[in-house]
Amino acid sequence: MCAFPALIEARLRAGALLLALSVLSACGEKGPPPQPAPPEVSVIKVAPAPVTVFEEYVGQTEAIDTVEIRARVGGILERQTYTDGATVKKDDLLFVIDRLPFATALEQAKANLAQAQASLENSKQNLARAEPLVSDQAISKQDYDAAFAKQRSDAASVQAMQALVHTAELNLAYASVRAPRDGVVSKALIRPGGLVNASTTLLTTLYSVDPIHVNFTVGEQKLIELKQQLGNPSGKPTDNPAVFQLKLIDGSDYPQRGRLDFVDAAVDPKNGTLQIRIAVPNPDHALRPGQFVRVIVPARENANAVRVPQRAVTELLGTQSVFVIGPDNKASPREIVAKTRIGNDWLVDKGLNPNELVVVDGISKVRPGAVVKPVIATQGPGSAGPDANKAAQPETVRAPPATPPTPK
Repeated sequence: MCAFPALIEARLRAGALLLALSVLSACGEKGPPPQPAPPEVSVIKVAPAPVTVFEEYVGQTEAIDTVEIRARVGGILERQTYTDGATVKKDDLLFVIDRLPFATALEQAKANLAQAQASLENSKQNLARAEPLVSDQAISKQDYDAAFAKQRSDAASVQAMQALVHTAELNLAYASVRAPRDGVVSKALIRPGGLVNASTTLLTTLYSVDPIHVNFTVGEQKLIELKQQLGNPSGKPTDNPAVFQLKLIDGSDYPQRGRLDFVDAAVDPKNGTLQIRIAVPNPDHALRPGQFVRVIVPARENANAVRVPQRAVTELLGTQSVFVIGPDNKASPREIVAKTRIGNDWLVDKGLNPNELVVVDGISKVRPGAVVKPVIATQGPGSAGPDANKAAQPETVRAPPATPPTPK
């Protein structure tokens, strides 16, 4: 019974000790942890600058003249005198058909002509002898009329034989197939020894190459802009400047510029487009018919264009937005309208004002309304900061290319 109060006293002393230790521990605790530093992001300052906007369309080259080479006479092909794909001049020899049958026919026609001429000479002599006799009534009028008719008939026979000789000469000349104009000749479809049928057998095709046509289509609204750019409201292809540039399939620029040559008379009701054709010099024959190229068309000039890098723009469900840094270094999303890309930049039509700060790098760190630490990004080629577009060099718009024209 005497040990029980001692046990209680010991337990009270232990509780008091624990309470004291708890108070001392609480007094030694630190305050709340400090807030993290604002995330660092790269920004650019919006600076309007002059920009010339171009647009690209898919075009296809077409020879101004495409000539199907067919023989005017039939026979066995004797030889081919050109190399497949060669450049030829007008009247260059391309094919030779066996000439022997035509040479023989010419000799026969000449012999028939000589015979008819001899008969005519005899008829003239007989008529000359009959004229004084009929006046003296030494022969009948009927005999004189017969001599006169014979002379006229023989004269007509001579003309017919002369026509046959001319036909035979033409056939002999047609046995040598020549180029009707300058151009590039495709491969031969008939080889020596093959049978050529007159006017039906296709021997090869000749394409003119300088100049060359390029066909493409534009929308009706774009056509109006193009006319204004050319200073040609009527759209007629006369006296217009050579402003059309071409890009080849490897991305290289074609050195010659094209000139408006043809605008179709009607808009296609199916898609609201209009056929356009330009003529492009091709002295080095670098362009071949049927080749696909990109036609760069001047669209408009903007003296106060606002550009931002593509990486600064967030696209979601058809809308575009950027983060703009306010005076308090808080980031806020801003919806913009940008339809045209120039190099690696978007050309902003609406949504940004001069001298605003736009986040270009570190977007993943930014939250709407959060404070950030903006750092001006280093400007490089094609950037959209204050130094961009100082030279106002024209740049190609990467607009969606038009549908390729259907090859003819």
